[in-house]
Amino acid sequence: MTATCVFDPSKMTPRRLMRRRFMFFTAVFSFTSLATWVMADLLWRVGSFGALEVSLLVLFVVLFAHISVGFCTAMFGLYVINRGGDRCRITQTVDWNKDTPLGRTAILVPVFNEDVSRVFEGLRVIYGSLKDTGKLEHFDFFILSDSNRPTQWIQEEVAWTELCKQVGGFGRIFYRKRRQQINKKSGNVADFLRRWGKDYRYMVVFDADSIMTGRSLVQLVAMMEANPHAGIIQTAPRLARGESLYARIQAFSNRLYSPLFLAGTNYWQQHEGNYWGHNAVIRVQPFIDHCALPDLPGSEPFGGRILSHDFVEAALMRKAGWTVWLAHDVEGTYEEGPPTLIDSAKRDRRWCQGNMQHTWLLLARGFRPANRFHLLMGVMGYVSSPLWLLFLILSTGMVISQVVGHDIPFDRPEDYTSLFGYRVYVPEAFFLFLLTLLLLFLPKIVSVILTMADKASAQSFGGRPRLFLSALLEIVTSSLLAPINMLFNSKFVLFTVLGQGVGWVTQQRQAAADGTDWREAILTHWPHMAVGLVWGASAFALSPMFFWWMLPVVLGLLLSIPISIFLSKGGIGLKSREMGLFLTPDETQPPAELTLLEKNLSECYQHMQPIEPLRADYGLLQAVLDPYVNAVHVSLLRQRRPSEESREWFTELRGRLLRDGPAQLSQKEKMALLLDAESMIWLHEELWRQPGEALAEWWRLAMRQYNVLTTHPVTALYR
Repeated sequence: MTATCVFDPSKMTPRRLMRRRFMFFTAVFSFTSLATWVMADLLWRVGSFGALEVSLLVLFVVLFAHISVGFCTAMFGLYVINRGGDRCRITQTVDWNKDTPLGRTAILVPVFNEDVSRVFEGLRVIYGSLKDTGKLEHFDFFILSDSNRPTQWIQEEVAWTELCKQVGGFGRIFYRKRRQQINKKSGNVADFLRRWGKDYRYMVVFDADSIMTGRSLVQLVAMMEANPHAGIIQTAPRLARGESLYARIQAFSNRLYSPLFLAGTNYWQQHEGNYWGHNAVIRVQPFIDHCALPDLPGSEPFGGRILSHDFVEAALMRKAGWTVWLAHDVEGTYEEGPPTLIDSAKRDRRWCQGNMQHTWLLLARGFRPANRFHLLMGVMGYVSSPLWLLFLILSTGMVISQVVGHDIPFDRPEDYTSLFGYRVYVPEAFFLFLLTLLLLFLPKIVSVILTMADKASAQSFGGRPRLFLSALLEIVTSSLLAPINMLFNSKFVLFTVLGQGVGWVTQQRQAAADGTDWREAILTHWPHMAVGLVWGASAFALSPMFFWWMLPVVLGLLLSIPISIFLSKGGIGLKSREMGLFLTPDETQPPAELTLLEKNLSECYQHMQPIEPLRADYGLLQAVLDPYVNAVHVSLLRQRRPSEESREWFTELRGRLLRDGPAQLSQKEKMALLLDAESMIWLHEELWRQPGEALAEWWRLAMRQYNVLTTHPVTALYR
């Protein structure tokens, strides 16, 4: 039985789509033009219009246009929501009362040194949820590992084996470890497509922290089946499982404010949407045919391999004529956010370099205007920070020039006040100030009002009083964090421009028990505090009125260290939850999948851990000592015939490992042994054959520990 289309995407004619975009960009242009006219008049009234004033005006236009895009997106989202929703949505293309046949789909989970329990318990939950839908036979799972730590690798293999045994997943859940980590996540996915892509019509790409319900996965594939021209359908993941105060505030703001922005985004972009790299379904064959990533001219960080691949893949898919949709109203799609401000900055450092690379592609041949706009907004997401910083610096320079030169107009003193430190006409200055606040905060205020107007929605956020208080605290917190993030991103952009690249590191997804320590906070934030102190003192010395204008910026910088520590605390986050603050519907009415995940993880983390002397190399211990783990590991290795020179090297490594213990081998040497099937078989046999006194003390301790645990120790550790 085929799906019935309620909304036919072909009816969104170019003329109708052009009308929507004309209205949207006209609104952006109108707000920007009005503010520019007022700002130009204010600068003109200073008495001269030199290079400094022109620079200020240019920066103002760029920055105001950037915030106007966000404001207009939210306002068009409000328009859509008040109409009862946009009928031109990809989710409207399927009649959900009918049983839709599904194409064969691969669920990909690329991992790189991730928390093994979190990854595989997440898979367990998704697998069970899909099974409950009755559609499991259409889906296969692939764990694609690029982990480069021996213990991590072995834990992943054993966790995969145990999961398959427990859920009956052999033949449906697959694990692969790449020998060479080429081109990071996008290279891992490309490697899968070269080997197995032809076997699947669709793929759903996850991050290691992604969770999607079985229903949402079935919905995505059904939408693909009903829309043969769709290349990518992207969901809007909700932030979940945050424990620190910072993570909970981010999850609250994401859940409360995003509906307006998502509805507005879908209104003007329609079938020319974007791809965010995970929690999306992709049509495999066109992705293989058209989305191979080119190398950029030059070397990293601006050139070389593309770091942020998702925007580019969406642009390439559209270039080939396939549509890209945002299914913003699909529920049951989740991810985890950074637990602390510092972890968020580390993630932004990687994203900054990737987005800055997109400047090469803004004029790429064949890209659609909508995709160029997506790339531009991605670049502006980081470049706006140094532009804002430069605007504030030039404003300070304006103050200095006026104080030194006493160049202040006084036609009617009672009609003038100080804006950015110089005398300006009161009505226009106040209007510009209110207009800026309107664009920054009205979308948040409207989101709160809409949610409070619906009693059930308000109750899902903890009730109206707690919702109002949480939103107020979120606005204060985000205002304090804004200048800190401005300096972070300005530094990242500068480093990228100067040619300093970034390495590929594991993303921190859960905070330490006690949050950010004072040492890390001081080392990270002391430049912010120093800038705030010098800037604030200078502003006050130059003009007390200018100091009050700068106070929102200066205050966040001065308090950056205690703010970072306070927001990182899991205990404070728990306390806020007990008080009913920053609650989300996913906490007050949690889906069964998130509840089950929390339950399973709590059981995993209670199991016995290896003793401290063995912990660093416990994976290698298991792969060599345990017959079960050794057999699993060897069975997953590709058999290769090493050269005579390689055989001698491996022979020497094996002897050193048994004689001196793993501490005397480098990580590269341990990984080499683990990759060689012949060495792993020999080590296992030789370890059990040799008398104890011939072995290193570490191995004798390992064998005693092995006997203390169970016949298969990792089984006890994992489940």
